[in-house]
Amino acid sequence: MKTKLIILIILLACSSVMQAQMKQTDENSLDEPIIPIDKQTRLANFNLILNQQYAFRNDFDNGEYIDSRFRMEQFRLEMRGWITEKVFFRFRHRYTSSYEPQSVDKIIKGVDMAYITVKLGNKDKWELSAGKLCADWGGIEFDLNPIDIYEYSDIIEQADNFLSGIGLKYNLNDRNSFNFQVLNSRTQTYDEIYGNDTIIGASIEPSKAPLGGVFSWRGSFFDGKFTTLYHYSLFNEASGIYKNYFAFGNQLTLDKLSIAYDYKHSFEDLDRTGIISDLIPRDEFGYQLRDTEYNSHWVRIDWNFKENWHLCFDGFIDHAKWNGKEDPTKTTNDIRNSYGFVPTIEYYPWNDINLKFFVGYVGRVYNYSDYTKNTIGISDNNTGRIMIGLISPLKIL
Repeated sequence: MKTKLIILIILLACSSVMQAQMKQTDENSLDEPIIPIDKQTRLANFNLILNQQYAFRNDFDNGEYIDSRFRMEQFRLEMRGWITEKVFFRFRHRYTSSYEPQSVDKIIKGVDMAYITVKLGNKDKWELSAGKLCADWGGIEFDLNPIDIYEYSDIIEQADNFLSGIGLKYNLNDRNSFNFQVLNSRTQTYDEIYGNDTIIGASIEPSKAPLGGVFSWRGSFFDGKFTTLYHYSLFNEASGIYKNYFAFGNQLTLDKLSIAYDYKHSFEDLDRTGIISDLIPRDEFGYQLRDTEYNSHWVRIDWNFKENWHLCFDGFIDHAKWNGKEDPTKTTNDIRNSYGFVPTIEYYPWNDINLKFFVGYVGRVYNYSDYTKNTIGISDNNTGRIMIGLISPLKIL
């Protein structure tokens, strides 16, 4: 009798457990999904993209082999999409950059963009953006996806390309649009960039509103075969001290051939680009120099010579001048001319995914004026880099 009672108790206990498990399973099946059903349609307007450039690189300095290593040249995680028909967001984080929050905008340096865009009016001709934006510098070079650039020209390489502010875009028609931005002129404070001893013997007062205005025009002609991206910006660095920057980008796209050319020119009351200040001894002329000038010619040729195969060539010439009078012994304004050439061959193995393998070379040549050589004791030099790798903006969603 006792044995039957024990067996009955065990069966009742197992039944209770099973009912509890069934109940738990049933309740889970009725839980709200991670993405509510009424919002799942938004996935059709949402992109999750892994932007990466990965390579086995071999470096040379003045023809001498330095080292070889695998390196994640760039990795940028991007999320973007439409919340409604009127509201768009974009976030991109570069994991191969600094993680320190910047002192001016309080967002880490590695965040390229974090903003929302709102369409205004019924005809969607006006768009208002706010947050950390991509400064619309103009030129084809800067407008390309960064992972498709193996080496930037000097001005773009040294610039603060992502700044907090607001932007207003006007779409005139499907061929022309105009963009105006008001941005912070920098992500760090004046002293962090220029130092508090900017010019020996000169009084410079940091701006209380270090802002910049950016204006750009995008044009398309001949059914998109010829496009333009022109730009002008004015940035205030200190009281009465500015940076004027111009860029003129042009691109011709034919059936299997694309040719792009940029001209960029920057006039800087203070050496914001900083290349010359890194060369000239700061202890003699101050931390940052006055009246510097940079200009650049950049060209890209892309030839789809065979199905899935591209030959690509980037070339650029950069000039750095110091027009300031701080050094009475200066015999020329020319400081440095640099040259870059980047031939690559790219292979796209699949037509349904934007992934390419590449083999390429990045060559840089630096020529200095006699004044620069005598002042800092530097000689002309060159560097090289052989790359074998892959590039892909992998669209996960």
